[in-house]
Amino acid sequence: MRDSFRRLLGVSTIVPVLLLAATASAATSPPLQLQPRAGAPIRGLTEQQLSRFWEGRALYSTPLAPEDGLGPVFNKSNCQSCHSSPVGGWGSISVTHFGFMDKKKGGFDPLHHLGGPLLQELAIDPNCVELVPDEANVVIQRVTNSSLAFGLVEAIPDEAIAANADPFDLDGDGIRGRVHWVAALEDPKGSPLRAGRFGWKAQVATVLTFSADAARNEMGLTNRLIPTENAPGGDPSRLIGCDPIPDPEDHPDDEGFDFIDRVTHFQRYLGPPPQTPRSGMTGEAIFNSIGCVKCHVAEWTTANDPALEAALRNQTFRPYSDFLLHNMGLQGDGFPEGDASEFEMRTPVLWNLRTRDPMLHNGAAAGGTFEDRVAAAIMAHGPFGEGAASSAAFAALSASEKAQLVAFLDSLGRLEFDLDGDGFILLSDYILFRQCLEQFGPVSPDDLCAIADIDQSGAIDAVDVAYFLLAFEGENGDCTGNGHSNLADILQGGLADANLDGIPDCCQLGIPCFPCVADLDGDGQVGGADLGVLLGGWGGKGGSADLNGDGIVNGADLGILLSSWGACP
Repeated sequence: MRDSFRRLLGVSTIVPVLLLAATASAATSPPLQLQPRAGAPIRGLTEQQLSRFWEGRALYSTPLAPEDGLGPVFNKSNCQSCHSSPVGGWGSISVTHFGFMDKKKGGFDPLHHLGGPLLQELAIDPNCVELVPDEANVVIQRVTNSSLAFGLVEAIPDEAIAANADPFDLDGDGIRGRVHWVAALEDPKGSPLRAGRFGWKAQVATVLTFSADAARNEMGLTNRLIPTENAPGGDPSRLIGCDPIPDPEDHPDDEGFDFIDRVTHFQRYLGPPPQTPRSGMTGEAIFNSIGCVKCHVAEWTTANDPALEAALRNQTFRPYSDFLLHNMGLQGDGFPEGDASEFEMRTPVLWNLRTRDPMLHNGAAAGGTFEDRVAAAIMAHGPFGEGAASSAAFAALSASEKAQLVAFLDSLGRLEFDLDGDGFILLSDYILFRQCLEQFGPVSPDDLCAIADIDQSGAIDAVDVAYFLLAFEGENGDCTGNGHSNLADILQGGLADANLDGIPDCCQLGIPCFPCVADLDGDGQVGGADLGVLLGGWGGKGGSADLNGDGIVNGADLGILLSSWGACP
């Protein structure tokens, strides 16, 4: 009777044992944490800092109106329009830069007197609209960068970035990265210079400078760091009819924070995107072997500076960038900026790459599959410049090696348990997770099931089950009324779900979900007779007395029997 019920309900004979092992292991191991999804706040923020994060995020997404200081010329009315995947992340919006390259004298004029070098494409009044001037002979497009985990990036010591620089290629590897030393707007008299790390040309060193510059140049919001307005087409006389709001237009709120402070809080406290699996993939070894890691440096540690917030201090993270300028040959954007030449570009971060469409500074690698975009972006690193050798090495890889490399890059931004790769942990992931759980074989970091191996133990086990239940975002009721969710009863309690709908079959069949498994003689109660049967099989391999299904009758089975003592429910 007991065996027939077990077969009918599909009660697991493995998960309870694994759960006992996981419980014992947890007593000696530090607790795991699910990685937050991209766009979430960094871990470890105080209540006040978290409040500032959310207040900043709200302003980041709220359109400015002309009476708030928008315009007179601008590109977008809020930050989220450009940094959208997720909020604060990559964007698909392009902005136009223009200037004049004097090919005879060899100089570059950003055409400030004509509204350059950035074109503001929109205006609050038709009379304020500006156009690319006829004098411009260099016109380029740049796609929006990511602002994720800006606080961590800013907290990298300047000297750590400089330590990777090799402008004279002293080691002979063909890589000549150099620091773009720039002034922060908030520093008095523009000193000391800082190592630039934000923007396609590493032209910005701090989050506050980034916020102030974007507020004024992208939205037209003058502020305490840039108090003068962008005149349409560079003509100050046009401000008379176009700009009715006195400058600076950004003012402190009730807590003393300007708009640029609020959006700085949000960007500083954005957390790093997830990476799943976090290490050991063959594709990362290939990434390193073909030289990508020379510029896309995987790991950094922030300064152990008491002046930094605890959540940002002495933190290790993996952005995959060296934040240096490199001569990219034909992949340069042709536009000098600051001390960066027209051929030099800052190494972009790769975290959250799996969500990025388009790729490259000009959006040239767009559409198609993720594999298509990655291949196009890597091939664009050649045939000249510091990325050429890696581009050629990639082209020489076998199809399987390329697939492994792409799989690694696809891990950058992937949530744990997101087995179908859609960015959410839902029923489709549960179905795939069940398959991983039931395969009972070793899991390598290159296997799909490694996405569900949260503790990287090489097996999908009860630890992973427990964290999958925490990560699951879909509907998950309690049809048995026992205080445990349906998926917990299936994955931990062993109830069957033959149609993989996330609801135990017994609830739909109208049969008892939890039969009296310790009633070995079938008399409706657990008592001495059942104890005798169990002791008679003690030490044996399986049989009806193997209540937990671990293949042997021992103390674990005795514990189950004693806990069930008395009349069956």
